[in-house]
Amino acid sequence: MGMFTRMSDIVQANINAILDKAEDPSKVIKLLIQEMEETLVELRSVAATNLAEKKQVQRQEDKLQQQINSWQAKATLAVEKDREDLARAALGEKHLCQQKLTVLAEEQNVVEESLSKLQADMGKLQDKLVEARAKQKSLIVRERSVAVRMTAKNKAHSVKVDDAIIRFEQYERRIDDLESQVEAYDLVNESQGLDAQFNQLEAESQIEQELEALRKKVA
Repeated sequence: MGMFTRMSDIVQANINAILDKAEDPSKVIKLLIQEMEETLVELRSVAATNLAEKKQVQRQEDKLQQQINSWQAKATLAVEKDREDLARAALGEKHLCQQKLTVLAEEQNVVEESLSKLQADMGKLQDKLVEARAKQKSLIVRERSVAVRMTAKNKAHSVKVDDAIIRFEQYERRIDDLESQVEAYDLVNESQGLDAQFNQLEAESQIEQELEALRKKVA
């Protein structure tokens, strides 16, 4: 069973109904707690993967920024040496690196948003897990109490204990339905076509402006 399916089952599960139908409510709660613990481990694993991806993207961004600075320096040198052809080519490479950097920045935003959501979901699940463990202890105490009372009543030859009252006392505090959502994020590829052509025109115009600025600076 996948993690997201498991999360959905836990969220939608009617704990009260499950315990009402269970022959051994203590065993059922134990299994539910185990399920929550396993899901929490998987959520942490996904978070760790996202953190590793975030670091990798950051390294790529740093490398691109270094390339951008390098091409800028080369363009300046070319203009100083009256090699505008080389300067134009260097500025073109610089803009390609800047475009890649923009894409990486968007990917980084998606990863950070996913990490934030995972952190929130893990917090909710952890809170519910603490609550479920507390309910488990309470249920054990109640069951022992009922057993002692039943033994005492049997010894005193008391009338048959009302089952409805016992069940009410035994399940007075039941676990609330878990609430949590996990969202999946898909990166949307950049659209190509007419927008790409206009972007190219804008890039070329910016290159010419920077080239002119370099001419004035060298002059």
